[in-house]
Amino acid sequence: MRDRQSLLNRLRSGEVPDILIIGGGINGVGAYRDLAAQGIPALLVEAEDFASGTSAAPSRLIHGGLRYLETGEAALVRESLTERNLLLKNAAHLVHPQKCWVPLRSLMGGAVSTVARFLKLTRTPGPKGAVPVKIGLMLYDVFGRAHQTMPDHKMFTAREARRQVPPLATDLRAVAQYYDARITHPERLVMELVADAEADCPDALAVPYVAAGKQDAGRITLHDRLTGETFEVTPKLVVNASGAWVDTVQHDLGINKRVIGGTRGSHLVVRDAQLAGHLGDRMLYFETDDHRACLIYRLEDDRLLVGTTDIRSDNPDDKTCTEAEIDYIFDVLRPILPTVRLTRAQIVFAFAGVRPLPLSSDGATGAISRDHRLDVHEPLPQRPFHLLTLVGGKWTTYRVCGEQIADMVMDKLGLTRQRSTTTLAIGGAEKLPRDTAGRAAWVQAMAQDNGLTSERCAALAQRYGSHATVVAGLEGKSAERYQAVPGYTPAEIGLICRSERVTRLTDILLRRTLMGFEGGITLQGLDEIAGTAAHELGWDQRRTSEEVAQALELLRGRHRMTIR
Repeated sequence: MRDRQSLLNRLRSGEVPDILIIGGGINGVGAYRDLAAQGIPALLVEAEDFASGTSAAPSRLIHGGLRYLETGEAALVRESLTERNLLLKNAAHLVHPQKCWVPLRSLMGGAVSTVARFLKLTRTPGPKGAVPVKIGLMLYDVFGRAHQTMPDHKMFTAREARRQVPPLATDLRAVAQYYDARITHPERLVMELVADAEADCPDALAVPYVAAGKQDAGRITLHDRLTGETFEVTPKLVVNASGAWVDTVQHDLGINKRVIGGTRGSHLVVRDAQLAGHLGDRMLYFETDDHRACLIYRLEDDRLLVGTTDIRSDNPDDKTCTEAEIDYIFDVLRPILPTVRLTRAQIVFAFAGVRPLPLSSDGATGAISRDHRLDVHEPLPQRPFHLLTLVGGKWTTYRVCGEQIADMVMDKLGLTRQRSTTTLAIGGAEKLPRDTAGRAAWVQAMAQDNGLTSERCAALAQRYGSHATVVAGLEGKSAERYQAVPGYTPAEIGLICRSERVTRLTDILLRRTLMGFEGGITLQGLDEIAGTAAHELGWDQRRTSEEVAQALELLRGRHRMTIR
């Protein structure tokens, strides 16, 4: 990938595409990728880093949305399951099957109210027993057979479920098992889509830390968030894919209509070896007494992801998990896992984000649709460009959302689709052996070719897919290693700095790698990573110290990390 400075030079020259995409989250980048696949360049600007807003705060699931069936959104579930299955193939290095368990306290509970919600006779959520859930899972199985056959659902008695997971509550009547998918590193998938887009269409530009400002007679001012430098562009069409910031961007572009009613979702990464051992490969997915969806599942080793909250928020920058939310997350686990007592001392990482849901008067946040729509604003004399505003959107359906945006762009500009993105491999999924034996042989060959251990190459393959060979090649030629950054090397971080548009130290810690999410950063390790970044990006001592200080403040504050 070209570095950020070369992209800024393009902005200075004024030689930029006619299509401007505002927002570098998964949906904006999805549209950028689809357009590039057609050979149509776009300029994408992101006020922060790529995937640094709501796209960095999901439950890390690629799922069909079982609970959407209850609100009658069968079409959304079918679409989501199709996209889930495509991602299992197109991003096989990052998206993997996930076993899910639904603990149930009754057999027939909520049967009538569930039917009423499915028929949209009411929007009020309610409890669900084993029979309604089984019927829903039968539909889920059928809808999920497009492009991939996942194992069908099963029902367990409470006794059998507790035999497998002893901490489960004794008042359960049954447990339902089904499969969805989990994404191990969502921010990396976003970066791979950016790289794929620019490989297909060299005139496409995606620039981080550049914010779109107000428009005046078709001229939009862009602001470099690092230097204060400004640029002017005159696009023919603008896509507002800024997620939770959609209303702010619309206002700057002359549309004074509120369309977003956000809700904040918070998650915790906690360390509990005993509970991780009990859960194994299962995710517990359950509803609270106030009918909000919650989950807990094992990550790696003794870490677990637990969440989420669903609190109305009009502030898109509301990214901090509050003390009350931590109490709530711990409290809602107790009816399901009554002997488990998580504490704040076990938190290794916390994160939150505001979901860009459509404005809704529904009292229950869980009843608000998770579907997306595209609002179209035709050119006006005072705003002589087409404006397409994305309202809503979720991780799982980003590809079809990007496809719909691209089709609308092409329709407005008189262009035609050249190919579909349905089966396009993403990043390191291309040329990656699919079968277990083939991948093991490929990893072993990589290790032998570069003088590395097979364990190290397997770890690189999990991170980068087929692109792991590039990192392995660099590591094989360098004996330099970090003293306090386990699992990463200067060669790997140096490559990330050079080729992935790194601008801030936190880009590395929170998005290009999983260092923050894994909760293992130390002061010495932070200095080592900063040293590599300084060398590759030309930072002087003052800039390096500022980056370290800002990273520490963010990690210790918003993300509740203990760093010593």
